[in-house]
Parts: sequence; C-alpha cells; structure tokens
Amino acid sequence: MTSKIIKEYTEPLTTPINADRSIFTILEDRAERTPEDTLIEYHGADGSWQHFTALEFKDKVVALAKGLIARGIMPGDSVGIIAHTSWQWTALDLAIMSIGAVTVPVYETNSPAQVRMIFNDSHVRMAFAEDDGQRDKIESVRQECPELGDVYVIAIDALDAIETFGKGVSDREFYERAHAVKGDDLATIVYTSGSTGTPKGIELSHGNFVFIVMSGTITMPDVVTKPGRRLWLFLPLAHVFARYMQYVCFAGNVTLGLSSNFKSMLTDFHAFKPTFVLAVPRVFEKIYNAASQKAGKGTKGRIFARATKVARAWSRAQQSGNIPVSLRIQRAIYNQLVYKQIMDVFGGQCEYAVCGGAPLDMSIAHFFNGVGLPLLEGYGMTETCAPACVNPTVGYRIGTLGKPFQGVSFAVADDDELCIKSPAVCIGYHNHPEITKSQIVDGWLHTGDLGDISEDGYIKVTGRKKDIIITAGGKNMSPGEVEASVMTSPVVDQCVVIGDRKPFIAALVTIDLADANAWLESQGAEPCKNLDEASRNPIIYSEVERAVNKANELVSRAESIRKFEILPDTFTEQNGMLTASLKARRQAIVEHYKDLIDHQIYVPRKK
Repeated sequence: MTSKIIKEYTEPLTTPINADRSIFTILEDRAERTPEDTLIEYHGADGSWQHFTALEFKDKVVALAKGLIARGIMPGDSVGIIAHTSWQWTALDLAIMSIGAVTVPVYETNSPAQVRMIFNDSHVRMAFAEDDGQRDKIESVRQECPELGDVYVIAIDALDAIETFGKGVSDREFYERAHAVKGDDLATIVYTSGSTGTPKGIELSHGNFVFIVMSGTITMPDVVTKPGRRLWLFLPLAHVFARYMQYVCFAGNVTLGLSSNFKSMLTDFHAFKPTFVLAVPRVFEKIYNAASQKAGKGTKGRIFARATKVARAWSRAQQSGNIPVSLRIQRAIYNQLVYKQIMDVFGGQCEYAVCGGAPLDMSIAHFFNGVGLPLLEGYGMTETCAPACVNPTVGYRIGTLGKPFQGVSFAVADDDELCIKSPAVCIGYHNHPEITKSQIVDGWLHTGDLGDISEDGYIKVTGRKKDIIITAGGKNMSPGEVEASVMTSPVVDQCVVIGDRKPFIAALVTIDLADANAWLESQGAEPCKNLDEASRNPIIYSEVERAVNKANELVSRAESIRKFEILPDTFTEQNGMLTASLKARRQAIVEHYKDLIDHQIYVPRKK
C-alpha cells in the first residue's frame, strides 16, 4: 500500500538558482572570481605544504580533460577512480565530468568482486588506480570486465601521462565539449556502501549537484562564503558527502585542505587551522574521551569534570535562551583553564563543526557547544547529493538535524517515514527502474528513515524503518539513540542493539583496544594484551555496564538493554560488518553471531 503525505515543510529560496549547467562551471566561476587565491592545499611527497591557486587548479583540470578527450573518452562514457582522498582525485573527477563523461567512484577498501560488479554495472571504460595494489585488484578481474580499457596508476605519474596525451587537443575542442554539458546530463554513478544487500548505483546529474551546492552557499553563508574560510577534508571522496563539500568550497570562499591520513588528523588541524571541520560523531566522542583521560583522576581530573558539567549546563541554558550570569562567569573561567586547550585540538581557529552520518549523543553535543564548537548536525542521503537539511549557525537546535536547505522540501508520510523533494533528488537507481519507481513517488524520495518535522521546520530522525526492532512482546524499538549513547564510553568501539522477535532487548559490544588501554592506565589499571583479554576484563565490563545503564535512562524499560555481550572481535569493512561509511551492517552482524545470540544471550528454555 502506498503511504500518504500528512505533513510538509519547504524552506523557500531567497536567491534564484540556475541549475542547468555543469559542475565544472562552479570551478570556472571561482577561477574567474578569485584567480590568485589559494584553492587547494596538500602535503607534497616530501611532506612539505603545497598548493594550487584557483586558476592553477582550473588549468590543471582542463589539461587532464584534454588528455581524456585524446584517449577517446566520449560523453556518457564511465571512468572509474579507486584511490584515497587527494588533489589528484578531485582534479580527475572534475576533468571527467567537464567533458560529459561519468565519474564512478570506488572505495579503496572494496574487494575485487565488488570492483567487478561496479565496473560492469556502470560500463567503466577507463580506470584510475591509486597504486600498484589497487591496479592489481582491477587487473585480477579484468578478464571479467569486457568494456574496460586503459588502467592508469596515479602513483606512477598517471596524471602527467594524461596531460601529455592532451597536448594536441585545442582549447576550442575542450570548450565545445564542456559547453555542451547541461544540468540534466548524468555526472556520476555513486554506489552506496549499503548496510544491507548489494550496493546500488545512484545516478546523479550535474543539475542535482549544482542546485544543492548553490543552495548550500545560501543556506550556510557563515560557514562557506565569509572570506578566509578553511576546511581540512580527510573523508573518502568515494562518499558523496565529501565530494559535495569540495564543490561547495569551490562555490564559496573556502581553501580546501586534502588528506587521506586519518591518523595525522590532529597534527594536520594544528598546521592547517581550519575554520570548520566535517566529521562523523565518532571523531568527537574520541576527542572528548582523550581529553578526559589526559586530565586523569587527580586535581586536573576534578577540574575537567567540573568544566564538563559547566559546559553542558551552559549549553542547555543557551538552548533555552536564558543563560544565568553565574554560569557565564564559570564558563569564562573554565574557558581559560580547559576549553581553550580543547579548541586548540582543532587548530585554534575552528568556529563550527558539520556533523552527520550517525546519531550524535546529546551529552557530546552539549559538551562541545559549551566549549565553543557548535556541532551543526545535518542529514541527507546519496540520493540527495548528500545534504538535505542542516542546523543553522544562528538558532541551531541540539537534538535536531536542523532545517531544510533553501529550495528543499521535507514531508512525513502516514507511516512516519521522512520524504524529501528537491531539484537535488537523484535521477534514479542505475539499471533498477523498479527501485526508482518504488522509492521516488510523485517527486518525493522515500528515505527509509522515520522522523518528524516541527512547525518551524526542524527535522528529527527517530529510526530506520528496516532497523525497527519488534520484540516477542510486540514492543517497537529504534536502536540508534541507545547505541550512540553506549558508544560514548571511552572503551567502546561499536554497539549493536538486537532483540527482533526476542523476549527482551540486548546488545553486542566491541572494544577499541588502544582507547580501552589508555583508559585503563588513566584509572591506574594494567592494559590488556589483546581483545580477547579485554572482553573478559572486569574493569572494562563495569565501564560498559555503566554506559549501558546511562543509555537505558533514555528509553522505557521495555526498550532498555537487559543484557549485553562484549565480543573479542572488531567490526570492519574487511570482515563485512561495517559499511565504507562506518555504519554497522546489522543484518550481517546478527547472522554472524547467530549461535552466540541464540544460545548465550537468549538461553533456550529447557523442555
């Protein structure tokens, strides 16, 4: 039965947007507007800082595009990229799309079988691999990819080779191709990492991206259009949100820093000094836990604990619109003692953090807001070119996902499913017209998420339709909020709530060994040698129990975790338990641990 829209909210456009143009024109406009401004910064091969001005980068993209023309890439041809985040990835992406060809991103963690499926499904004709390892992955399935031609290795001067091929292509020939690209043309096919089933290719047009990029500059002027804005981007560019952010940086006045090294993130923050950061909630949880552990248990620990309470109290008061003078004074004191050092972690110039991809625990949100870094939660899907709503910099509401971007409509169906309508909604699902027909009805994209909209347009997500757990007693439970709360523990890596058709709610918990050992040492305890030892450590068990009890305060008794099991394992992309965007694959996890669930957590009754 088709669901019916019962509530709707549209954020009106204050400035008209012409989306009938290509993504390349966004870069072209920036090069004309601020040709000598630094557009991209990155670490060179020797570790030194390098950069491109806006004009230099546009010229690099044009040179690469000419090379692709020389190698026979035609409008509509698909070109794959399987590499880490880098300026080369960005330049190739724009070069491919500028001449009407189609970028097909592939996560560097994808298996050869997944590469084969994606290449064949999207008819990839040419591919760029980061290094020999990625090229070997492609070559191992080449015989099963009949349309695949040249494969170039970025680490072995691939871009220089492509530029050399293009020296015989004139500016006129390039611009004839570039000017022929219109908003309705297919720009990219993005394969979702998929928490269930086989990844599906989502077709996104130039107009889809141009609309939501330009809407982003209007919706978030404080973040991206003020002079001197800076973003350090380390998320994988195979993910649509990272690609969106680089385009909106070009459309605004942002210098974009690019890196794939997550381990050097804090060092890079210090050197690059971003004005805003983009990260998943897990990053902020880890920074909070690291600060807490560094403070320890003595005088510093007591000061940090008090500073934490003041930060959260100030944040809650700020959200209510009435901050007592005494709280303002306390916050000013702790700003010098504690908060300034935490802000220095982000480079000392950071004003905002854009946060999404998973539920954010309220206590973490209030802490960072009180410290001076509002975590502006947002929401979107691959099908909407990533963002569809975000909290405004003025009037942000913790606990919500903000308001729709300008020109975007949200609705709630009669089964509480959130729906989205906008010019950024995808063309459809590649080679799956039946899914397109069922998911996009009368222009409304059915997200699969449950939620609500306030009268003034603030969005909340309460759970996933497919993630709803229904216990044997008939109680419905959305696990996201409870899982997010448990994962704020300094020892927990992942928490997956289970209990579908079972007598009560339970949880599977994994441990982050490095973080757990740092926490144990801060408590004066001995570290664990491995995960097996950590899963049986009584101190760790008591900490997980504390986190579970705290999470249970958020829900009714029927929805609370009654039993948990600490696993001596980790969930990773490699073992199929996590998606590339680090979301738990609930179905795969439940199937993998079926015996443990059925015989240890839910002990069968003796007959």
